[in-house]
Amino acid sequence: MKASAFVYPWDVNGDPEAPARIAGLGVRQVTLAAAYHSTRALTPRHPRHRVVTAEYAAVLYPPGAHWADRALRPHPAGDWAPGDAWGEAAAALTGAGLEVHTWVVLAHNSRLGAEHPHTSVVNAYGDRYPWAPCIAQPATRAYLVDLAAEAAVRPGAAGTELESLGWYGLAHLHAHDKTGGVGLGEAGQYLMSLCFCPACRDGYGRHGLDADRLAEAVRAALEPVWRQEPEEGGWAGVEKLLGEPAAAATRAYRDETARTLQEEAVAAVRAAAPAGFQVLLHADPVSYHCGANAGVDPAHILSVADGVVVPCTGDPALLTPFAAQGRPDAVLAANLTVVSGMGGSPATLAADAARARDLGATELRLYHAGLASDADLSAVRSALAGG
Repeated sequence: MKASAFVYPWDVNGDPEAPARIAGLGVRQVTLAAAYHSTRALTPRHPRHRVVTAEYAAVLYPPGAHWADRALRPHPAGDWAPGDAWGEAAAALTGAGLEVHTWVVLAHNSRLGAEHPHTSVVNAYGDRYPWAPCIAQPATRAYLVDLAAEAAVRPGAAGTELESLGWYGLAHLHAHDKTGGVGLGEAGQYLMSLCFCPACRDGYGRHGLDADRLAEAVRAALEPVWRQEPEEGGWAGVEKLLGEPAAAATRAYRDETARTLQEEAVAAVRAAAPAGFQVLLHADPVSYHCGANAGVDPAHILSVADGVVVPCTGDPALLTPFAAQGRPDAVLAANLTVVSGMGGSPATLAADAARARDLGATELRLYHAGLASDADLSAVRSALAGG
């Protein structure tokens, strides 16, 4: 199977050995970050630095002049990825014989929330989530769609992978995260991720819900969660806590909002891209799930994009709903973590890849060539050489 490794520009720029080392893993493609959230990352082999601190969500290339008069706009990176960092890294990787695709993080941006608090998801208690832009707000949607097109279609890119193109919620690991003291479960996470900003309040109204009463119902439904009473799993847990009619109406509104944003963003990328440009989404087949792997309806998303990148570390079963759509032309990329210190298992990569292939995967994504240790990379080389 074709394999691609995730890479940051700062893994490559300033390290003349990086392109050949990545190509030597046996991958044919690199998924190179073009727009990324704030992070702190190790660069264990770089000759100039060992830790990179990306202080805020940024684009890793010079943003276009068309953003100048817009309130919501992307910010260029600071000294961790100056200038056209993406273009510099892409040229070096292409020179090593690798196909380069962009990696674009969208609805996950704490700087946007800090500078424009009104853009953030607001929970039923009135707390804002500055890392989570509300995808129902028209101005935010316009920003995300335009950012998707610009960041995805960089010179030299053969395709893109769009991450967090959907609802973001509570589960985020924000800064020094201390939200694990009470186990929320799927139902609690969903209820704590429902947004009550003005746009969403209007949206609930269009689906027959009074927003004030809904917020009150959500707070009441969460009381047993705070008491850590046993919770029924999955969507049934949401229905039990909130009631079936209200649960169904919130999901219908949120599914519709995410689907239309995905359609608009993919259409914008295609309009800006050359023929043959591949568009994939990082996706979860459970539509009410929030996060980097946006919850989607498998049939819908495979009618919109060229395929999906699916989190498969530990359990590749999330591939099954996508494979069940019977789309032989769709890319189903199994995303496997190969950094042992981050919960990955590079030693079992060959077996994990085979299992993913049996469940319908057509390609592999390896997270992450820049963060992995030498021993991890050695295991990846061995696995890909044997496959």
